[in-house]
Amino acid sequence: MILKCDTHTHTLYSRHAYSTIQENVAAARERGMELLATTDHFSPMLFARPEDPRNYQYLSTQYEIPEEWMGVRLLKGCEADIVDMEGHLFGYDIPIERIITGDPLPERERGSLLERTTRKLDYIIASVHGREFAKNAGRAACTELYLRALEQPKVFILGHIGRSGLPVELDPILLLAKEKHKLVEINEHSLGGGEEVESRCREIAIRCAELDVPISVSTDAHISCDIGRFEHVPSMLREIHFPEELIASRDKESFLAMLERSGAAGRMSPA
Repeated sequence: MILKCDTHTHTLYSRHAYSTIQENVAAARERGMELLATTDHFSPMLFARPEDPRNYQYLSTQYEIPEEWMGVRLLKGCEADIVDMEGHLFGYDIPIERIITGDPLPERERGSLLERTTRKLDYIIASVHGREFAKNAGRAACTELYLRALEQPKVFILGHIGRSGLPVELDPILLLAKEKHKLVEINEHSLGGGEEVESRCREIAIRCAELDVPISVSTDAHISCDIGRFEHVPSMLREIHFPEELIASRDKESFLAMLERSGAAGRMSPA
């Protein structure tokens, strides 16, 4: 099984990651990746003053990064935290009325921190990190929060749901992802999370295969030497006879076609 895309990676901006975007691109090239997505955290865990838009310039101006670099197709995104039981993403409730210089925004251009930061990105990975908001929540409620996250237009991938620790009914989530042409993630980082997490990831992958739900395989790399290093997920997918045609991230063309169908990126430029 050869994987040519890495669709969930981090740079120094994420604060607990250790490489620059250039180092990540170079590593992707060395590992034969056709496509790399840079998807740093957009999350309350990054800054003490999350309401300050100056904190998020790195994400909101990623259009400055070339679409192709060192022969690698680049996509720009973020991994946004799901922050409540309604499936809202971080920043949805933080109004932004001024630009980074302090000048006021025209009324028509004002919006939430979420909208202002992500509107020009190719896609969002929606993930659960902090789980206090879901403490004591039941299976139905936790399932609903993922369904609502999937309904958000720029969300293209549900991040590491096998690692979130939330009790969910898989089928409604997987079937909605399929209907919306969105992806469920199985990543390398999760398979190092212990027996329970690995078992859950396997369960998710098996059910995706049974329901013909496409997945995204990624590293969730936080350092350049892990970019494109798939050591555990391919073995697990082979063991369960997972259909390669359901791995949307198997090559550049397949991933870009799925992203186009989802509508998350708007109209894509040519590959």
